[in-house]
Amino acid sequence: MNSQEQLNKLINHIEQVVVGKREVIKLVLIALLAEGHLLIEDVPGVGKTTLANTLASSIACSFTRIQFTPDTLPSDITGLSIYNLQSGQFEFVQGAIMSSIVLADEINRTSPKTQASLLEAMEERQITVDGKSYKLPKPFMVIATQNPIDYLGTYNLPEAQMDRFLMRISMGYPSSLDEKQMIKNFLGNKGRKKIDAVLDVASLCKMQEEVKEVAVSDDLIGYIYEVVYQTRQHEAIQLGVSPRGSLALIRAAQAKAYVSGRDYIIPDDIVAMIDPVLQHRLLLAPEATINRLTPEKILGQIVGKIKIPI
Repeated sequence: MNSQEQLNKLINHIEQVVVGKREVIKLVLIALLAEGHLLIEDVPGVGKTTLANTLASSIACSFTRIQFTPDTLPSDITGLSIYNLQSGQFEFVQGAIMSSIVLADEINRTSPKTQASLLEAMEERQITVDGKSYKLPKPFMVIATQNPIDYLGTYNLPEAQMDRFLMRISMGYPSSLDEKQMIKNFLGNKGRKKIDAVLDVASLCKMQEEVKEVAVSDDLIGYIYEVVYQTRQHEAIQLGVSPRGSLALIRAAQAKAYVSGRDYIIPDDIVAMIDPVLQHRLLLAPEATINRLTPEKILGQIVGKIKIPI
């Protein structure tokens, strides 16, 4: 079975549990193949936790769910050193971060200090406890969730942390047909069945390496740069996309091409990734809100005036 067949099998397998969200599932896999992290911003009860859990089970990799609360400590995430009376030495007790897929549930409900404990893990793929560094497993992905409408007792993620998420997506409510099918699955107990693995870790890591080899032409590199540059010049944007955002857009486009069965990217791959990869990296100017501008609208304006290479 080639990589494309394995990916299609994985998507179909996850869709049996996360009904009617094929495009969302593809975006999650694109983030995973690009070795990026994902922020899912949506209302409660639309399947964010189920999606993360099903993904981990389908790949047969370790999975940890962290329910963030105001009293969650950094040591709960990274681990800590405990003195062993028998050996007379300090021993490292690993925290919840030491898994391949980590679900950071309601990440905006914990303090900035605890949020910051994820920064090194997300960027360097390691954690440091008491001056000693520990490598995280490969693959490694943080899937964070937050509720966009409940602001009571929440702490906004700082720009530096938002920038470390490859993509921000929303699942949305299911269609009427999909929700009826979900109800039938629930009544038939199909939604609670054990999820079997259809992809092993070695195959996934091989795919991640193959994504890096997807060809990107100079014209498309120039197009990506122009899009990013225009975000820094737009009058309605106070803080534009960083160089990290440029690299994220390239890698996401490579993963999008790979999922589509190509070893080269085309302009459509870039255009499809602009919103999920760039919108959360923009800090709008105060007057943008007055003019009812959103990151999506502004990015649409920028894309509309830049010539797409053919």
